[in-house]
Amino acid sequence: MRSIILCVLVIAALGCKREKLPFLGEPDAVLEMVEGIETEVLKYPKIPQYSFVNHLGKKFTEAEMEGKIYVADFFFTTCPTICPIMKSNMLTVFERFKDNDAVGILSHTIDPDHDTPAVLSKYASDMELTGDMWQFVTGKREDIYEICQKHYFVSAMEAPNEPGGLIHSGSFVLVDKNKYVRGIYDGTSKESTAKLIKDMEVLLDE
Repeated sequence: MRSIILCVLVIAALGCKREKLPFLGEPDAVLEMVEGIETEVLKYPKIPQYSFVNHLGKKFTEAEMEGKIYVADFFFTTCPTICPIMKSNMLTVFERFKDNDAVGILSHTIDPDHDTPAVLSKYASDMELTGDMWQFVTGKREDIYEICQKHYFVSAMEAPNEPGGLIHSGSFVLVDKNKYVRGIYDGTSKESTAKLIKDMEVLLDE
């Protein structure tokens, strides 16, 4: 009887154990001392230092996300294709976590010539957002595109023949408290957004 109870408890514990999210990006192998032994350790890439300007006209750096998990995406306010769908799905994320100070959302415009802080401010105001959880940032085009492609592992580029003159992936990128990328999701899909929300809850428990 005792062995049966023990088995049930073990199964229950395994069933309750949450998955651990992967680290994305190509890791570098470095030598470190681990318990006095030189050991090869994999180091995954982190989101680097950055400096943008937010929709309130204030400087916005990586320090603003210190100690938070956050979701990053790339959009532009005049986007006629996937951005409205992405906005709707990101609003679902916002509503779920808007009262949690450990969560942020960071939306980068890929059209800085048009999307000034004033334009971004109106965009945020039109959504009737509250608090400072969801930040909209602009900056130098080359800086935005570099961090998009090299560090968030998604795409954005000028495309004169495309609607709006720009093209970008519809991805939502999940970043942990230590600035590691832990997941990339289809921001045009309700199902993928639901998976993102679930994974955010996993990260908050790490």
